[in-house]
Amino acid sequence: MNKLSLSIALLTLWFSASLLADSYQRQSPPRTLTAEQAQRAAANYQKYCSLCHGKDREGHANDHAPSLRSKSLMESGIPHGILRPLNYGREGTAMAGYLDEVGGPLTLDEAWDLTYWLFWESGFDRIKLSEDKVEGKIQAGEKIYQQHCASCHGENGEGITAPALGNQSFLAHNKDEFIRYAIEQGRQGTPMQAYGELLSADGIDNVTAFIRSKASGWVQQKMPLRPIPTPDQYVQNPDNDNPRWQLKDGQFIDSEQLYSAMQAKNKMVILDTRVPSVWQRAHIEGSIPFPYYSNLADKVKDLPKDAQIVAYCSCPRAASVYLVDQLNNMGFENTAVLYEGIFGWMNKGFPVTRSE
Repeated sequence: MNKLSLSIALLTLWFSASLLADSYQRQSPPRTLTAEQAQRAAANYQKYCSLCHGKDREGHANDHAPSLRSKSLMESGIPHGILRPLNYGREGTAMAGYLDEVGGPLTLDEAWDLTYWLFWESGFDRIKLSEDKVEGKIQAGEKIYQQHCASCHGENGEGITAPALGNQSFLAHNKDEFIRYAIEQGRQGTPMQAYGELLSADGIDNVTAFIRSKASGWVQQKMPLRPIPTPDQYVQNPDNDNPRWQLKDGQFIDSEQLYSAMQAKNKMVILDTRVPSVWQRAHIEGSIPFPYYSNLADKVKDLPKDAQIVAYCSCPRAASVYLVDQLNNMGFENTAVLYEGIFGWMNKGFPVTRSE
């Protein structure tokens, strides 16, 4: 294909995509934020979200966290498509719930402000999506899904390099039309292309119906919160010796090493660097919630320098490495990071303490 033909083809695709987007009804924009609310929301984004979603909302900084400036997401996902996973997380993924009532650091007002800040930063209009069920042929949709989607989203929607579409909280929180719109329009700035010109309307309906068929009636439960350990509970087996480990790359241990040290009752402090809401759901026994966004100047006074410190997260190590690097710079030398993270720990069959 010569340059002229390629340019015409790209222009045609762009024009067709524009017509598809313009076929949707536009909504009035959400409420504006005061200067104070916007400033606080921007600071909260950098503190809580940028580690995985990127400092400029570009996505995929860690754990395949999606772009939060993609046009199709921001115009179709405000407010609830963004607010719900922010508040309650994505069970079975590294995305934790950040709402205070499930153990996170944000009030509901702060979560709303962060959602609206993301929208206003994107600069796009809102569209109105139908509440109606998308009718499609599930078996036909599965064939298309396996051909075009499975390599990134997984054969059963479990997520590989792209979000888990079979995740029950995702399916419970998002309407059919939200899923359909993402397929049709793609996610700009990510490998997710727009399928509006590659598949027929019926084909997109069929894929949507197949993805929806993965739902199994997941319902958000209000979880009783267990008490956060106090500093006098941080050190396990304080009268015993520290474990003697050979660290990989000077920083990492594996699950077998940690479990052996726990069985030997070595002296350790185990830090769960995730959001406390997921510590509440499941954590390695004896670990304490010590989120990656902590103000360490306030918290390190409770950490002993003579005990072995082990940190873990679920992404599988971005947050724990981020926190341990800071501890090292503050003079803590007895540190290690669980290389596989808690999901790797669980997949190897090692035990966790679950919510009460």
